[in-house]
Amino acid sequence: MISTDLLQRGLASTLVETNLDGLGTLVRGKVRDSYTDGRTRIIVVSDRISAFDRVLGTIPFKGQVLNRIAAFWFAHTKDVVPNHVIDVPDPAATRCVECRVLPVEMVVRGYLTGVTSTSAWTRYQAGERLLGGLRLPDGMKKNQPFARPVLTPTTKAEHGAHDQNATPEELVASGVLTSAQWDELAAKALALFAAGQSWAAARGLILVDTKYEFGVAPDGRIVVADEVHTPDSSRYWKRGTYDERCARGEEPETLDKEYVRRWLVAQGYKGDGPAPALSDDVRIEAARRYIEAFELVTGEEFVPDLEEPAARLRRNLGLGPPRPARGEASS
Repeated sequence: MISTDLLQRGLASTLVETNLDGLGTLVRGKVRDSYTDGRTRIIVVSDRISAFDRVLGTIPFKGQVLNRIAAFWFAHTKDVVPNHVIDVPDPAATRCVECRVLPVEMVVRGYLTGVTSTSAWTRYQAGERLLGGLRLPDGMKKNQPFARPVLTPTTKAEHGAHDQNATPEELVASGVLTSAQWDELAAKALALFAAGQSWAAARGLILVDTKYEFGVAPDGRIVVADEVHTPDSSRYWKRGTYDERCARGEEPETLDKEYVRRWLVAQGYKGDGPAPALSDDVRIEAARRYIEAFELVTGEEFVPDLEEPAARLRRNLGLGPPRPARGEASS
């Protein structure tokens, strides 16, 4: 497991954002900076962390963890659902086939949990009993498994806005998806989730819920894009302590950004107004959990690349030195 000293060193060199001229048009998301020339897309995973649809700061080595665990899952699920990956030229970057991204997130839930306003548990507490086509009985407890995984899709919001829940019928009626596309996305999402849960169980983990993004590749195939089963897009619990902690009414041990969400809620923040600043202790603990998730899922030791990230990315992506700023003499 990574040392606290190394995590403390990482606090001072997080990858906040990139400006890699020469890669194409830049699109900056909450966590990822992507560059496209119309044929290929370079996705650079920063160390930014978001929760409640807000960017909150940075976590040491988070981008490397997310990129490497996504690469692991893309490789392990390519026979389940094809994906957009070409190669992984840098610890924090992936080169992909340019796809037409479908504007919907396929959220798959296996357990009644969560703390956000759109979480299954929040909706259940408010009296909702129909979730993704599954009729839930009264009397369920938080963190209890569903009878079967359920799909609760959302439309993708613009940066800074909240994603919106949508039914399959609403997605088709609004023209976001065709009926055939919905059926294909639903089948692919549930197949990916089943594969993920099976692998996680063998590694002593529970894959609780996740979200997938899909795109249409140049050859017309629908492929999974963005990320798969990372600690940002997915919730992981430790299997070994789940039953005991639930029996005591405690939250399961989590290895994802739910730790940060819970900390924010404990500070009284639920997504509205300015978010409290993350302390260094919280940033380090979040990093430790991300790294533990990587090591448990992959079976590999996480060894961070400590080189200055901007220079490393430029070299690994085949770029020269950055262009001088206007009015700055070049040597």
